[in-house]
Amino acid sequence: MRDERAPFHRHVRVYQHRAYTVLELRGEIDLVSATEIGPVLDRFTGRRQARVVIDLRPVEFFDCSGLRLLYRARTRVLGGGGRLLLVCTHPLTLRVMRVTGLSRLLPAHPSLDAALARSEAASGSL
Repeated sequence: MRDERAPFHRHVRVYQHRAYTVLELRGEIDLVSATEIGPVLDRFTGRRQARVVIDLRPVEFFDCSGLRLLYRARTRVLGGGGRLLLVCTHPLTLRVMRVTGLSRLLPAHPSLDAALARSEAASGSL
């Protein structure tokens, strides 16, 4: 893994893992932090054929602002013909995603390796 040359953001760490850009969100994801996170997500999800993983494991709090970020990221990545994967283990975040239906559109995986293994199996490259 190597860190990509991106400006430091308190709530986002960006690095490359295999052929994917990993956006690791941290801390409290709310209306205030979303204003910082949004432009970073847009930078990486707006690319054609983007291969992105959003990792929510370090997130301590997640509200509807986080849901909007995920939905926007998904829309942008799929619109560019890319692939978006999600890693999340926090029970309350998973529950919010399940209740809102976002988990059907963007299923969560328990680890980065599990998400990538699932992606490779789905693409037939295993």
